Amino acid sequence: MHGEHHRSGRIGWLRAAVLGANDGLISTSSLVVGVASAEPSRMAILLAGVAGLVAGALSMAAGEYVSVSSQADTERADLDQERRELAASPEAERAELAEIYVSRGLTRELATQVAEQLMARDALAAHARDEIGINETTQARPIQAALASASSFAVGASPAVLLVAVLPTGILTPGIVGVTLVLLLVLGGVAARLGGAPITRGALRVAFWGAVAMACTAAIGRLFGPGA
Repeated sequence: MHGEHHRSGRIGWLRAAVLGANDGLISTSSLVVGVASAEPSRMAILLAGVAGLVAGALSMAAGEYVSVSSQADTERADLDQERRELAASPEAERAELAEIYVSRGLTRELATQVAEQLMARDALAAHARDEIGINETTQARPIQAALASASSFAVGASPAVLLVAVLPTGILTPGIVGVTLVLLLVLGGVAARLGGAPITRGALRVAFWGAVAMACTAAIGRLFGPGA
């Protein structure tokens, strides 16, 4: 047997994990840089970083759970509708499935045979996959998405918080900016590699928007901080 491993099989958790890590790294680093630019105490900066980590992780989890739950609700409604249609008019549903296969290039005779055999095995699964587009790979999983987003956000946010605790105050801002940009390049490259996209473009894209975010928050801190 020839086993093939396709990247689409991990698109659900990969999307949530990459989004969470990017969000955690960019938003928390930007928050810390913005607060540090206003020149408060180390404890105030650290408190802002920890609060941003916790609030961001919970927000990501809640947002992903609600979003993916809505998708799951829609999938369940579509499956319930298809289940009723199969019970009410199985012949019409068989003909509908055959037409789908004809549109994909099969002869009508072969399409009819395929539809009959697939429906004999699992009619709902056949219609879910080929009519609605729901399958095991893309099916919504709210809890998995929420946990992946929250944990990846926390991991992404951790470097900025740790740097606040260990770096001297004088090099805090440039240190966080430098480390964050390096990590964003690595994260963007890894995400691109896992997704099969060009590594350089993926890395630079993530790092660019991270730099923009940190520059904006640093400007706000300097403009509106106590010493402004």
